[in-house]
Amino acid sequence: MSSTIGETIGQPVVPDKIPTGEYPLIDNDPHFSRVIRYTRPSDWLAGAAVGALSPGLMLYWERVSPSFVGKGGFAPVMRMSCAVGLTGAFLFAYTRTTSRFYGSRENRREVDLDMREMVDKVKKGEPLYGKSELTEYMQGVAHRNSRYTGVFSHVIPWPNFVNHPYHGVDTAKYYRQAEMELEQEKQRS
Repeated sequence: MSSTIGETIGQPVVPDKIPTGEYPLIDNDPHFSRVIRYTRPSDWLAGAAVGALSPGLMLYWERVSPSFVGKGGFAPVMRMSCAVGLTGAFLFAYTRTTSRFYGSRENRREVDLDMREMVDKVKKGEPLYGKSELTEYMQGVAHRNSRYTGVFSHVIPWPNFVNHPYHGVDTAKYYRQAEMELEQEKQRS
């Protein structure tokens, strides 16, 4: 028994890719805080590049074709274009991260982070997706309203702010991994 556990403990429970060539689904309705925690620095950099387009283009257009609005006319335009740029930067980074949760982008890092986070929660006896004060029905409503909204966030940003148990994932993998780790820890003692 111990040789079986020793052989399998180093292997990921979730493969890098599903046999069809797709990346595994982590969560079809990730909570807002999880998305922010799992966002890669490269996503923030890509978002910053997208966000810099708006004020950058305004400066470029003002140089190419001056508006001659006077001393205080261009500042409000730049403030608005910076606000649009910041919003676009955040939405771009958020969307890239949610697409990793959905399995539509490379997500090995997120799979590992998810497995570690959920296994730690199982070991502590905490609910996997957090506690909610809402009724079961309202949790279901929240889930149905925000499932796969990351795909459409460029039109209607609608992140999930509700803890609920409906995430489209078989949670047994977390319990199996926690069981294997607890068994290995018991054998070390």
